[in-house]
Amino acid sequence: MPEVFTVKVEEGRPATDGKPSAGPVYRSIYAKDGLLEVPSDLESPWDFFRDSVKRNPNNKMLGRRQKTESKVGSYAWLTYQEVYDAALKMGSAMRSRGVNPGDRCGIYGSNCPEWIIAMEACNSCAVSYVPLYDTLGPNAVEFIINHAEVSIAFVQEKKIPSVLSCLVQCSSNLKTIVSFGSVSTTQKKEAEEHGVSCFSWGEFLLLGCLDWDLPSKKKTDICTIMYTSGTTGDPKGVVIKNQAFMAEVLSVDHILKLTDRVAAEDDVYFSFLPLAHVYDQIMETYCISKGSSIGFWQGDVRFLLEDVQALQPTMFCGVPRVFDRICAGIKSRLSSAGALQSTLFQCAYNYKLKYLEKGLPQHKAAPLFDRLVFEKTKQALGGRVRILLSGAAPLPRHVEEFMRVTSGSTLSQGYGLTESCAGCFTAIGDVYSMTGTVGVPMTTIEARLESVPEMEYDALSNVARGEICLRGNTLFSGYHKREDLTKEVIVDGWFHTGDIGEWQPNGAMKIIDRKKNIFKLSQGEYVAVENIENKYLQCPLIASIWVYGNSFESFLVAVVIPERKAIEDWALVHNVSDDFKSLCDNLKARKYILDELNSTGQKHQLRGFELLKAIHLEPNPFDMERDLVTPTFKLKRPQLLKYYKDHIDLLYKEAKGAMQ
Repeated sequence: MPEVFTVKVEEGRPATDGKPSAGPVYRSIYAKDGLLEVPSDLESPWDFFRDSVKRNPNNKMLGRRQKTESKVGSYAWLTYQEVYDAALKMGSAMRSRGVNPGDRCGIYGSNCPEWIIAMEACNSCAVSYVPLYDTLGPNAVEFIINHAEVSIAFVQEKKIPSVLSCLVQCSSNLKTIVSFGSVSTTQKKEAEEHGVSCFSWGEFLLLGCLDWDLPSKKKTDICTIMYTSGTTGDPKGVVIKNQAFMAEVLSVDHILKLTDRVAAEDDVYFSFLPLAHVYDQIMETYCISKGSSIGFWQGDVRFLLEDVQALQPTMFCGVPRVFDRICAGIKSRLSSAGALQSTLFQCAYNYKLKYLEKGLPQHKAAPLFDRLVFEKTKQALGGRVRILLSGAAPLPRHVEEFMRVTSGSTLSQGYGLTESCAGCFTAIGDVYSMTGTVGVPMTTIEARLESVPEMEYDALSNVARGEICLRGNTLFSGYHKREDLTKEVIVDGWFHTGDIGEWQPNGAMKIIDRKKNIFKLSQGEYVAVENIENKYLQCPLIASIWVYGNSFESFLVAVVIPERKAIEDWALVHNVSDDFKSLCDNLKARKYILDELNSTGQKHQLRGFELLKAIHLEPNPFDMERDLVTPTFKLKRPQLLKYYKDHIDLLYKEAKGAMQ
């Protein structure tokens, strides 16, 4: 393996004409002679699917668990040929309803075989699909339908009422609704009153046929318009063309081929990250292009790990929250297993970690301990996983280390945005020195840092830091009907991500901050709030934190979700018999958590004004139901402020009282 994983392709430039300085441009070492391009014989993601069907018509493609009244059974599968036939019929039925190439089709619902069939039906007839967000409420659904001029929508059964409720505002665009399942006569009637036809899945299939002339497709066609929730304002429609979408899929394959092992017909992928997001869509399209199988979760986070056990996937894409849960589950089983087993585990752990740090690949670091000790921990993900990927938010270093040592699998943390068509950076799974970073640019993209003088980040200093900027073959083509917003983020051909990165000596990128989440305190000090939150999150007593400050105040306060066990252990020691909710209101418990947070902060070199003066303990996690986080669990700061305004005012009052 090389020691440095990037090559410089252009020198940096000094600040000029009001533009900040920019560092050198880098590419992945795996694309040193040029960025990966889409071959001339591929025009659309439909080609990936069609070719896989030719190669493996009878391979299992999409699976879901069978359910009866009383229990959930094993996975039942549709083959590649069955899915292909269903997608063709759906495509033909769409044509019969007057949906033409270039029109837009909504897909609304959680991950299931129908979602993928609807997506492939759109690909078959060169229609752009538009995921309707499961998590942004009916107003966003209405906004997206009208903004993207969606004329047909495939909708999960339980989501039909929310689409019907916005027909008053949407019926000039939306003309056809197709349920993932059945549809009631009342629902059909309600739709018809607005001039909209409503079909069950089976009824719509009957409108289509297998033998029809598929329209030609081009790389420059729009594959999807994906609305990102953003943390403020209306959702933005990210336009992704076939070319960018396919290049991303091919880049995943390219990197796995050179550094790990590509997916094959016997691989199984576990689908639970929202298909409405580009991350999971790219991964599932990659699996489809390789003829692998995709098994769906039941849609309930309580049974997530049970579904994993039933499926026994070989590829698992997660987000930090899920890996954190897996990690905590393994640790709690260990702590109840007795001293001897815990000691043995710790010895094996330290031994393997030492050899991983020395640069040995996963399967050679401690093969004996993998068999004797880590075989059990491997079972947490079903026992067969060989590729773990993490994205959407930073993976805490201790969780990443734990998963790399105990899972028996390579692990890559990646970074990307909807605008970069999912991953634009990826860690190389078997290179341990990339732990704590998001790795190197994908083979379709070039990256550079741009200085942010107001935050004192200099892209030309010895340790280069600045805003991550991208250009290449997997970038979006602009925001739908919002040229103003497009011009804000694409300057001189470079897409400005808003994230602050730091190049590491081995060419990997580390995300250290966010450009927008910066505010001034009343004494003029700048506070980069995400950086501070990440440091407080290393306190084991808390699950989540939102730090708040403004330019009228001189100090910070926070709303904290404590770890239930931590508070209950404290209550036990202090003979307090309250329930969890009352413990969160207990002044002494609050002070205990505040002190622990500030000692964690001091340990991580936070400055005096970055320490917390008061906190509110919240028993319920920040959730999407209350619109406090995005679907990828990023904090929605304006909404959090609105929701907790009274608590924040009280915290400031309380802290000022204590300071007098």
